[in-house]
Amino acid sequence: MAAAPLPLQGGRSNRVWRSDDRVVKLYLGQGDNPLFANDPAREAAALAALSGTGMVPPLQGAGQFEGHNWLIYDHITGAPWQQDSGHVAQLLGRLHDQPEFRGLPRGVNGSAALETQGKAILDQCTAEPDLAAQIGEMRPIGQVPPLPQLSLIHGDPVPGNLLAHDGTLTLIDWQCPQMGDPSEDLALFLSPAMQFLYRGAVLSQPEEEAFLSAYPDPRVVGRYLALKPWFHWRMVAYCLWRCARGNPQDRQAFDLELAAMGQSISPNRA
Repeated sequence: MAAAPLPLQGGRSNRVWRSDDRVVKLYLGQGDNPLFANDPAREAAALAALSGTGMVPPLQGAGQFEGHNWLIYDHITGAPWQQDSGHVAQLLGRLHDQPEFRGLPRGVNGSAALETQGKAILDQCTAEPDLAAQIGEMRPIGQVPPLPQLSLIHGDPVPGNLLAHDGTLTLIDWQCPQMGDPSEDLALFLSPAMQFLYRGAVLSQPEEEAFLSAYPDPRVVGRYLALKPWFHWRMVAYCLWRCARGNPQDRQAFDLELAAMGQSISPNRA
């Protein structure tokens, strides 16, 4: 007799259960998140396209139930990532070399696009308009052009979406893959706010250095470093948007990202 489905924690946008050796995900809707999409079609396509690579859990099926999309994939016994940042960098490097598959949107590419996206997020921060305006005025200076050639990116490679098991890592929650700038994935993983919210602690300087050293393409690392102030600025805007949802942790995440943004703009500041 099969065991009753066990609700799983961690998902912020959908409901997820474990049933024996399967995971069942029920999508609650596209939502209003201005940075992270919740697209069931993209997730199913990603699991199918990357099947056999070891980077995704094996897909078992997808469909609809009472107007909601669902997805079933194999359960992986593991734990959310906690240590060895270099391993994550190597995984992302492999991912960014994978071929494009159908149904992927184009991601944000270059500082001008990051500025446009950040402004759009701040426009939604109506609970604290004065602070939103202040953050808007703090946007970085200097332009970084868009990449002429895009890569497959996960779009949300935070610690909670990285499962460590059997000496390897698997990426889950493929609701927002894109053809985009690979430095976007680097920035999202390195974000102090995302590390704090999903791991409970920001990366140390040695952990960040180990990550950047292990990523296989130094050109992408150089691009990340050039765009780093812009990525922090956009994440500050996103954290402010999240603060209106009432979780006290989001304010601490905002403060951590704001401090990192200031340091990236003025790295020699005491």
